Amino acid sequence: MHEPTAPAYYDRRAPEYDDWYLGEGLYAGRARDGFDEELARVKETLAGLPPARTLDVACGTGFLTRHLRGTITGLDRSSRMLAIAAERLPHATLVEGDGLALPFPDDAFDRVVSGHFFGHLGADQRPVFLREVRRVAPELVVVDASLGRSEVTEEWSSRALRDGSSWEVYKRWFTPEGLLEELGGGDVLLAGEWFVVVRSPR
Repeated sequence: MHEPTAPAYYDRRAPEYDDWYLGEGLYAGRARDGFDEELARVKETLAGLPPARTLDVACGTGFLTRHLRGTITGLDRSSRMLAIAAERLPHATLVEGDGLALPFPDDAFDRVVSGHFFGHLGADQRPVFLREVRRVAPELVVVDASLGRSEVTEEWSSRALRDGSSWEVYKRWFTPEGLLEELGGGDVLLAGEWFVVVRSPR
């Protein structure tokens, strides 16, 4: 990924990664009007995709992956993230690997899903990611952060962990239309204040 801290940052963050989704730990007490309701819509959107041979790139703890239907493979660079995902996804195939060099043959899947990964990629990495996911599947579904609740489109932000460590992480926010333009076209599945979900064909 773009930031030099990966995957070390994600290994350290793994036990508390879901706190962001759940509003717990360091995220408890933050004002997030409508967040839980919109997250429920994200889950419903993913669950509503037709069952398919699906690869989830940067699956993390499997928090969103568990809502996908079909034959599921999850890939992540963090072994600690995958250990949590393994408990959550007993029937999925989990692979430790690089989202920019997918260890799969051409057309191995029907669909690639990726949540909150594209927005961490630098300009030089985005075309590499798109080339790889287009190689392994004819369809791409991306879940990422909406510009609706952000005052900036991109930044290096400081992320604090419960162990007291602090990490610099590159992050972008999107409009659905802007994200689709970068992906090469497609359709909007969810246009929210907190999340965007889009689907883009090869």
